[in-house]
Amino acid sequence: MNFQDLHELVRQELLRRIERGTLTGSRLAQQAGFQQAHISNFLNRKRALSLEGLDRVMAAQDIGIEQILPLELSAGAAPAASEIDPVEEVPIVSPSSAMEDISIAAAATIETIPVASSRLYENRARPATRRAHWQRFLAVRTDAHQAAAMAPLLPVGSIAVLDRHYNSLAPYRSNQASIYAVRSGPMLLLRHVDFDERHLILKPYERGFPVQLLPLAANESPGDYIVGRVCMVLSEL
Repeated sequence: MNFQDLHELVRQELLRRIERGTLTGSRLAQQAGFQQAHISNFLNRKRALSLEGLDRVMAAQDIGIEQILPLELSAGAAPAASEIDPVEEVPIVSPSSAMEDISIAAAATIETIPVASSRLYENRARPATRRAHWQRFLAVRTDAHQAAAMAPLLPVGSIAVLDRHYNSLAPYRSNQASIYAVRSGPMLLLRHVDFDERHLILKPYERGFPVQLLPLAANESPGDYIVGRVCMVLSEL
């Protein structure tokens, strides 16, 4: 990890705190001793902070390196598994059920796929408050439109397992962009996502597809639109 990576992780953590309502740009500027415009430019990626400036911001918000490093969970940190890893049946549902259903009823389940519990629960969670009690894991099939926008990451007919307890834009891995399931009107879109100036920026992997901007109202946060993170992609069964 280099300084630029650390710089971005701090920015994302500050944006997460602003999204949750525990911080504002003006308050951060006062705490760190910067002009508000300087902090605004930093949060909107228009200006970088020096190493000293980054130290001041981290100290002002009591941010430690260990809090923001997107470290992989090591095998040694996982709970001891039994000889036979338990399997969880993950429901495959429609996009509307993925967006709307707090828990998945049998009638809404198209089919199920067996996934080792250890593979599911090794995923770290960052749930939005309103989604913390939602059924965590479900899956949707990737249709031709989704596959074309995200090829070759999401092949046609592949199964995208969603972790609905990860609704944050904080990087899951420092050098790999996550794929999110995002509500866009009545549609569920699978895209890379960024946030800038009250817009969610939905980015396809395939350059031939356009970038989409999803405006957020003053009282909305990215977590209101992010259904979950794609934590696993399975080939067509």
